[in-house]
Amino acid sequence: MPSTSSSLAANATSPTLSLADTAIQDSNATPGNTDSAIRHDWSLEEIEALFALPFNDLLFRAQQVHRQHFDPNAVQVSTLLSIKTGACPEDCKYCPQSGHYNTGLDKEKLLEIEKVVNQAKAAKEAGASRFCMGAAWRSPRQKDLDVVLEMVRQVKDIGLETCMTLGMLDGDQAKQLAEAGLDYYNHNLDTSPDYYGEIITTRTYGDRLETLGNVRDAGMKICSGGIIGMGETPRDRAGLLQQLAQLNPHPESVPINMLVKVPGTPLEDVEDLDPIDFIRNIAVARILMPQSHVRLSAGRSQMDESTQALAFLAGANSIFYGDTLLTTGNPQVERDRLLFDKLGLHPERRESCRSDTDQQRELEAAMERQATDRLFYDASVQA
Repeated sequence: MPSTSSSLAANATSPTLSLADTAIQDSNATPGNTDSAIRHDWSLEEIEALFALPFNDLLFRAQQVHRQHFDPNAVQVSTLLSIKTGACPEDCKYCPQSGHYNTGLDKEKLLEIEKVVNQAKAAKEAGASRFCMGAAWRSPRQKDLDVVLEMVRQVKDIGLETCMTLGMLDGDQAKQLAEAGLDYYNHNLDTSPDYYGEIITTRTYGDRLETLGNVRDAGMKICSGGIIGMGETPRDRAGLLQQLAQLNPHPESVPINMLVKVPGTPLEDVEDLDPIDFIRNIAVARILMPQSHVRLSAGRSQMDESTQALAFLAGANSIFYGDTLLTTGNPQVERDRLLFDKLGLHPERRESCRSDTDQQRELEAAMERQATDRLFYDASVQA
């Protein structure tokens, strides 16, 4: 089998060099794909050319890029807990938590800190290295944010990476979360700018980009992706990935979700997505954002083992691990373990989830908290 460099060299001398070939060659111009080779200027035409490649060629190229940056058999494992469910004022047409639709989902108040910490401990014992917490808010109120900050501190004390999704953040809110030690903030773009208005009207695309900017300015890492299968066109899928790839730096995590059609939402009867089209999105995301973790996210419960195996081959190297994904199903833990064994995959391991500076800061903060009453917020007594 020819090496990547020899293949690219052969392509460079070909009189029929395609737009996709040129894009791949440019993005891998430097051995090892150093920071200087990471691109943020992908054109929509280049991305569409990647989508149009023969399926085997696309997966081969995505696998080449993947192996330059990651252990090809390691998968980053996260657990996601809904810390506040339902009654969201946003009108996202895919979401069972929206207060605009009757999906039979019970409204729940913000969880107590102790319950969240216990869930985090269980997640770590099950093999998770990152604990993600999601709340159905448009934007957090300060009294709720104070509780969330303490959740972050205590989950960090366990030794897990932390991730939150709380809706829109202003600069001050992002700074507070960063100072509490939050590692990642999740805020998806969902779809392309052109199709966005067909899915959401209660916040703009600019609002989402502003939140991502506030998160990055505060020094946190970004988790941002989108949902495939909401009735968008292939060009919209390319447009979504172009927006993500234009972020500088790229999001550290890029969740690619397959729509979970929930009865009661406006998208419950949308046409099913072809699994091969979904895998193409994974592969193109891997090529565009070589150093990002590409997460096989919502919709995994609808996928058979073969589809999931193709997703890993295409460059997915992150999953949510556990029984639920916010309010929709996720493959059982044991099923995931068996699949990992069958495919020869293993959880990504890191020496530490925290830097020495973070650990010193957390130690000092813990000592200070011991001098005062530990914050405990019982959401069940709130109106």
